[in-house]
Amino acid sequence: MPMTDLASASWTDVQQHLASGRTLAVLPFGALEQHGPHLPLSTDTIQAAGVAERIARHYEALLLPAVPYGETWDNGGFPGTISLAASTVTAICRDIGLSAQSFGVTTLVVVNGDYGNRAPVHAAARELSIGGFDTLVLDYPGLAEIGDTVKETAWAAPGLCHADEIETSMVLALEPRLVHPDRFVAAYPELPADFGRRPIRFDTLSPSGVFGDPRPATAAKGESIIAYVVERSIEEIDGHLAAISA
Repeated sequence: MPMTDLASASWTDVQQHLASGRTLAVLPFGALEQHGPHLPLSTDTIQAAGVAERIARHYEALLLPAVPYGETWDNGGFPGTISLAASTVTAICRDIGLSAQSFGVTTLVVVNGDYGNRAPVHAAARELSIGGFDTLVLDYPGLAEIGDTVKETAWAAPGLCHADEIETSMVLALEPRLVHPDRFVAAYPELPADFGRRPIRFDTLSPSGVFGDPRPATAAKGESIIAYVVERSIEEIDGHLAAISA
């Protein structure tokens, strides 16, 4: 049987799906934040949804609609960015998990698409797991590794992907109509020594919102990146499911 997409399914479709014994659900958790002049504000949501759909297809799982907002305070200096409080992100993730558990989901896999969501989403997963609901969070496993393989440009900081060659390639693979190549601009801001260890608004570092060089981005690179992240995600999920069933 194929995966079931809750956004287009009826309740009886979900009932039938669960009755077949397929009780794993996948939740993409994105954000609405600036990604330079050439990428849409929904970049993180597009990427998380693309990875989550492939995972759900592999497991013939339930695919939950993507959460399109996240904790994105650091990009708040750019018009259009909408940020939630970390506690709100935790509450949303927790409440979605509890609702899914209530109708028969036994494992929730959260595909996190934004760095700011990491702490609050992992906090929700911890609460859910302590409460007896199996929850796993994936933060794009293998992304830096495959990035080192496919990137032609330097990282703005080790592992930092923001409107650069990697993210631009991924959106080109998933939603090319939303990419504006005529607006590509490279930016390598000078980052403080404690970058990543304290809250810093991105607009004070990069006026364009770009961290890296999107110009060599291609859809083919994006497909390679997504495929590798999905492969590594499946490895993590398989290992997790084997561990909890042992």
